[in-house]
This record gives sequence, C-alpha cells and structure tokens, in this order.
Amino acid sequence: MKIIFWGTPEFAIPSLNAIIESEHELVAVVTQPDKRRGRGKTITPSPVKRRALEQGIQVFTPENIKKQTEIKNKILSLNADLYLVVAFGQLLPTDVLEGPPLGSWNCHASLLPRWRGAAPIQWSLLQGDKTTGVAIMAMEEDLDTGPILTSRNVEIGLLDNYRDLSEKLSLISAELLIDSLLKIELVGQGEQFYRLNKLGITCQRDLEVIPTYARMIKKEDYLINWFKSSFEIHKKIMALYPNAHTYRGKTRIKILNSIPLSEDYGTYLPKAVSKNLQNIVINNESPGTIIEVIENIGFVVSTTTLPILITEIQIEGKRITSGRSMLQQFKPKVKDLMLNF
Repeated sequence: MKIIFWGTPEFAIPSLNAIIESEHELVAVVTQPDKRRGRGKTITPSPVKRRALEQGIQVFTPENIKKQTEIKNKILSLNADLYLVVAFGQLLPTDVLEGPPLGSWNCHASLLPRWRGAAPIQWSLLQGDKTTGVAIMAMEEDLDTGPILTSRNVEIGLLDNYRDLSEKLSLISAELLIDSLLKIELVGQGEQFYRLNKLGITCQRDLEVIPTYARMIKKEDYLINWFKSSFEIHKKIMALYPNAHTYRGKTRIKILNSIPLSEDYGTYLPKAVSKNLQNIVINNESPGTIIEVIENIGFVVSTTTLPILITEIQIEGKRITSGRSMLQQFKPKVKDLMLNF
C-alpha cells in the first residue's frame, strides 16, 4: 500500500520506523513546522521530520492543514491508499480524511473514549489510572470519536513517569499499526460503511465508558502545590516529567523523581527510609517544609497527608542530579521551605 504518515513527536518514531521497515510504500510524511526548542531556543525540526529526512522521504510541514490549500492539494495528489496519524498535533479536515480509498487511521495513546484529546498520557498519570493503552481508530473530523479497530491495555506502574509510559505505549502503537494494516489491506477498497463493518470495528458510543477529555497541559500546571496530598504531588511529578517544579527562594527547582512515604510504595522505598518510616511521617510542619535529609538518598518534604521523598532534581541552570551529588549541590536543610509561586 502507498501510505502517508502524519506525526510529530518522539512518540511517533517507533510507528514511523515500523512503516519504513515494512513492505508498504511510504510516499510522504506530514509533520508540524520547525520550532524553537531547548535552552538555546534553536530552530529545530520535529523528531519525525528528522527521521524522514534521514530516509530521504518527502516531508510536508503545514502550519494549518485546513487553511493551506496548496499543501493540502499536493498531499492529496500523491494518491496514497491510506493515511496513518500518530500524534500529529492538528485536526484533519473532512476532505483530507476522505482522500485515501482505504481510509485515515489514527493511533491514540489511551483506551478510548477515555482521554480523548491532546495529552492522554499525562492525564492518565495525573488521575492515577491503574491502566491505559493504545487504540487504533478510523478517523472522523470530531476529536478522537471514530470507531475503534483494535486496542491493547497496559498497566501503569506506581513509579511510571511520562517518559516511561510514553515509551511503552509507542512500542505497542507500532505493533498494533502493522497488525491493523494487514487487516485493512485484506478488506480492500469499497464504500466506507461496508469496509468498517467487515473490519469488525466498535463504535465508541457502544462502549460503557463515559468519555473524558485530556486538555493540553498549560504552563501553570507544572507548578507543584505542596498543599495537596503526597499522592497528588507524586502523580504530578510523574505525569509532567521532567517539568514539574517548585521554588526555593527565587530559584526554580524541577522535581524529577519522588516516592510517597506510604505503605503502597513500601517496596520502592530505600532501606534507610523504611527503617525509620514511622519517625519520619510523624510531623506537624507546614506543607512544603523539608523535614528530613537522608544521606546519599534524598530529602523528605511534608504535604497535607504523608510526606514525600524527593530523589532527583534539576536546579535552574544546572544538570539533573540525584543521590549524594544532589544533596551536595542542593544543600537541603530541615525546616527549609519549598514555595508555591
């Protein structure tokens, strides 16, 4: 089959590689325009664009595919059999979705209809979901409402962060896409209703799941509020990795790794913490106060519930650090206050 791949971030790379390595013909890639990224704000292509250029694949970078008629017509003129969309970042208009005879298909990083929208992985973690997964759906113009061809579940570990879970789901996405392409090719062309029926798709409205929406993460979401439970704070640190942050004085401190001091997380706690757990959790300090410094491991901060152990940070302007080097660099002291502004 002739395929056009639509995708932008690192998450889409395993799926793109799977198509490159398959017997199908990848005729073009569509991705978001180059953006200023990193500390130096250097103009940088998306991960998908970089990979496509390495392979000599034609690349389109529309700012708005709905409005840029010339680019849209060039893409349609390639006469691809099928479009594959993996975290592209723009909604496709109806005339694009209906262009290829075998349809437009999306790989979405959630178990639809839960977490439709831009940030499904982050919201699965923020809400403390036990499981998530990947769904392959036939695309409609509405946001992630299309019928589902296949899906696969994955458990979310207590210490899984955004990077870890993204990697798991991206690999599953690649596997499911290749399996799905085989099914779609076997059914072949024909009127859409007939094709989808023969594929055995499941309409989302037939699932006994209330739709939820994963809105885009905003700048203010990254700030840690210590007047929350240790579980909520931990989930924010994991979900928004590596950007959840707090302040000490006016210095921004990114918190990259944490463990709530609760029985649920007992197996993940270092022995030095487990032995002294009862003494550590009994405190009357205001939330955000450092209540314990544990040699070679990290420091403990109070919350509105149980305290939370911080084991990895990045001080503004410095590199990521953990353990002994973190304590030497950060120099935490009991009674120091982490701030929420």
